[in-house]
Amino acid sequence: MKRRTPEERYRDSNRKQQKTLEEFAIHEIEWAEDLLTWYRLKKREIPDDEYRACAFFLNKEYLRKPGSLTLLYEVYLRCHSELPKVTRENAFDLLSFQFKMYSKVLETGGY
Repeated sequence: MKRRTPEERYRDSNRKQQKTLEEFAIHEIEWAEDLLTWYRLKKREIPDDEYRACAFFLNKEYLRKPGSLTLLYEVYLRCHSELPKVTRENAFDLLSFQFKMYSKVLETGGY
């Protein structure tokens, strides 16, 4: 059995990380669309910071700004570990809070 070289291990690791980030981006694009729909259905104006985070995903700005998607993925993991469990009653509030956090991270990160 042939052992993998360090270059092959690096490429495999890099490929796995890239796939994880791509799946995260697809997932968050769907949630951004859902958040905009929820605001529309509630007939409320979406706050600018939440809209900025939604637009970041919908316009695929993360493709032009290296490192931003990784930073947002870290915030996503942190939100899901620290926030309460999602229920029907708090789903909208948690999602809007998560996109507010994305906006603050993008702002402080210079994106």
